[in-house]
Formats: sequence, C-alpha cells, structure tokens
Amino acid sequence: MELPVLPVLPLTDTLERPMTDLRISVTDRCNFRCTFCMPASQQYRFLPREEILSFEEVTHLARIFVGLGVRKIRLTGGEPLVRTQLETLIRDLAKLDGVEDLALTTNGYLLAQQAEALAAAGLRRVTVSFHSLVPQVFGRINGLGMELDKVLAGLAAARKAGLGPIKLNVVPIKGMNDAEIVPLARWARDQGYTLRFIEYMDVGTVNSWDEGAVLSAREILESIDREMPLEPVNKNHPGDVADRYRYRDGGGEVGLIPSVTQPFCGDCSRVRLSAEGKLFTCLFGVVGHDLKEPLRRGASPQEIESLIRAIWQRRTDRYSEDRTAALRAGTFQPTKKVEMFRIGG
Repeated sequence: MELPVLPVLPLTDTLERPMTDLRISVTDRCNFRCTFCMPASQQYRFLPREEILSFEEVTHLARIFVGLGVRKIRLTGGEPLVRTQLETLIRDLAKLDGVEDLALTTNGYLLAQQAEALAAAGLRRVTVSFHSLVPQVFGRINGLGMELDKVLAGLAAARKAGLGPIKLNVVPIKGMNDAEIVPLARWARDQGYTLRFIEYMDVGTVNSWDEGAVLSAREILESIDREMPLEPVNKNHPGDVADRYRYRDGGGEVGLIPSVTQPFCGDCSRVRLSAEGKLFTCLFGVVGHDLKEPLRRGASPQEIESLIRAIWQRRTDRYSEDRTAALRAGTFQPTKKVEMFRIGG
C-alpha cells in the first residue's frame, strides 16, 4: 500500500517562528523615487547585471526554500516590472510543488502592459503601492511626477486579468497625504479593492525617517470609523501582518499594519532573498547571508539547504519591537540598515 505524502513542516527559529513566506527581490532598480524608500535627493549605484541572480538561479533557490516549508512567494524589487520577461520567472515558480500563493508587489506604473501576460504565466494576485488619489500629491510622493492615470490603468488591467483580490498599500505621512485617509478608504471600498495602511517605518537609512511624521494605526482607524463604522476581523493566519477590519454594512474591509506603534515581530514568518542573492531574515537587517557564491561555485542543493537551515534556526530578529521600546524610553538611535529597494517591502 502506498503511504501518504506528509506535508513538510517549516523551519522554526529561536523564537519558534516558522519560515513560510519568501520575498524575492528581482531587481534593485525602480522607476519611482518615493520619499519613504528611494528619495530623489539621493544618488544610487545599482547592481551590475552580472551580479543579479538569473531567473534560473532564483527558481533553483526558491525550490530549496519550498522544500524547507515555504508556502507563499512574493516578487518584489525595487520595482519588479522593470525586470524584462518577468513572466518567464513566474511561469517557473508557479510550477514548484508546494507553492500555495504566488503574488507580486508593484507600483503599478507598468502593470497595464504586463498584467495579462503575468496572469497567464501563473501569477495569482498583485499588491499595488498607492499613496494618493490627488495627481499632484501622487507625483510629489513618487518623486518624479509620474502620472496617477497610468497606475489606475494598471489596476483596471489587473482586475480584468483576474489578479485578485487586489490589495493597495498606503503609507500615510503627516503633512503629505494624511488628509486622504478617508477619501482613499471610501474610493477603495467603492472600487472593490482591499486597502492597507502601513505606518511610516524607518526602513533603510536614506529616507531620513522622523517619528513625528508617523500617523499611527489608531489615528487612521478612528478617522475611518467615524465616517464608515468598522469592526475587527480575525487574521487569516498567525503570520498575517495586517490587523483586519470590515465595514459594518458589509462593504468590504481595510487593513492596518502598525509596525511602529504595535510591532508584530513575534509572528514574523518572512525570509527575504535580495536581487544579488543575499538572504535577509529581517526587513531591517544589516548584513545579508550570501547564497549566490555557493550557488555559483557549484554547491549542491543539499549544501545550500543546510546553509539556509542553519541561518534561520539561529534567527533572533526583533528589530521593530526593540525600536518601539527604545522610542518609548527615549533612547532610540538610528542605525544603518539595508535599503528597502534592495530587499523589497
């Protein structure tokens, strides 16, 4: 009699957090210069092409991660849609046994031209960074005056291609787009999108993060609830970073990611692979672990698996919790960290 195939149990770290979500940055380049990620005032030196993982290398490493218990893969950047022929990678990743969700985070500017091909290749859903409904504000936030209409067209194309449910990520910053909390929530609700507000974080170092510019999740929730009453909803799974709320009249839901005021390190199940093949165990990491070097010198899948296993099993990251505690104690000091455009959000 043939024995049933048992599911792979994910690795756990020193805090018993499982490794189930893999974020893959396919490029460090972006066609935007958003103020909270890649401010236009800075100069950037991007990776030479030969230092970036090929699609074959990405798929090879992803297969190893899936064998260790990863079930969700998300492609990020930079802006992933500036990487040519991305649908080729998606097609290969979609074929991996054990992958339950394959998604992509994008600024949406190139989505109208690519949505149909991405969906045909096996992409299941998209999350679009969407920080304003006012064209002038949108252009100021993206740093280059890029047009809002092109992102709206991308959203329409994604819907038509079946890349849903479509989520929109908003980073509210005081004095910039904080007046749009309710208008954005109302518009997304009317359009059938799931909106998620993310507290402005000190990711990387070039964005000159200021705690005073943070609009808290509580303030956001209260603003929306006054206009459109909300009630809490259970998270989909323990590693879900968003606190979910649904409109009491049944008109959809909104999510809040309180990464500064109510950090959630205790449930973090994400591992990140940068475009040059470095493994980061935290969004706020300083040093990545090089997987490209052993891969390119011919290390076996078993050797790379052992390396990943050892890195995750000694993981102790709790940066957001430590930062919040330091802010409350008045002892917070900024530290140099990897930039978000190098490892994705």
